[in-house]
Amino acid sequence: MLKGLNPLLGPELLFTLRAMGHGDEIALVDGNYPGLEHGQRLIRCDGHHLIPILDAILSVMPIDDMVPEAIFRATVRNDVNAADPVHEDIIACCARHEPERKVVALLGKDFYPRVKAAHAVIQTSEPRLSGNVILRKGVFYP
Repeated sequence: MLKGLNPLLGPELLFTLRAMGHGDEIALVDGNYPGLEHGQRLIRCDGHHLIPILDAILSVMPIDDMVPEAIFRATVRNDVNAADPVHEDIIACCARHEPERKVVALLGKDFYPRVKAAHAVIQTSEPRLSGNVILRKGVFYP
């Protein structure tokens, strides 16, 4: 345990977040997502839902402010305007940490390749379908 860090940020996840560079992306996915198949690096967070893990990551990782879009979520029913409760929770969590950043909905055809290209995939036990989000790492300014 470390002071000031959310205990959900285990050693492997902290190492991965620290090793990521500016512009690298990390995907947080639900319990049904094919994480092992899609992840270059897979970190399992079994027993934890998506939002607490997302909140913990956003407490330490800056989001890229040099691009127009840096936070992405999955869609339901192939509709970028539809949002299930899990998406509303993702949007609310991101707004607490990054109030200036919009969460962009991506259709599966755009979302899945982005997950496959991500620096790492964090597999949660989120039971709600399409509870998936991608974060693009930013920088710390001097």
